[in-house]
Amino acid sequence: MDRFLQAAIEEAKKGLAEGGIPIGSVLVIDGKIVGRGHNRRVQKGSPVLHAEMDCLENAGRLKATDYQKATLYSTLSPCDMCSGAALLYGIPRVVLGENRTFKGPEEYVRSRGVEVVNADSEECYRLMQDFIANSPELWNEDIGE
Repeated sequence: MDRFLQAAIEEAKKGLAEGGIPIGSVLVIDGKIVGRGHNRRVQKGSPVLHAEMDCLENAGRLKATDYQKATLYSTLSPCDMCSGAALLYGIPRVVLGENRTFKGPEEYVRSRGVEVVNADSEECYRLMQDFIANSPELWNEDIGE
């Protein structure tokens, strides 16, 4: 498995261990992880701290030229908000662990010139399915249902 997706999975597991939703993300530039994050909506009482948003926040301020050579990894297909952040900053490549559990606006993101790669990871899928079975109310809250 891709080592960067594995790092995102490690972040997802951290979130789960903290009592949150097991979705993780890393931002990679020039073969190095420059930001890591996991969904911390529950832990921080935040409406916006999805894994990708936490990851971008933790990467800190970057130059536009840095984002233009970055890859955003996420264990789950990014939602509208997180996809919008990738578009806003001109991140050209998004790698998602899986999109069977949830599918964000992947076609729209592709139409804007972003390469979207679905790793279809069984580990990412199982992590989410087990979580949803145990905490359906948290999952529904996270996706706005």
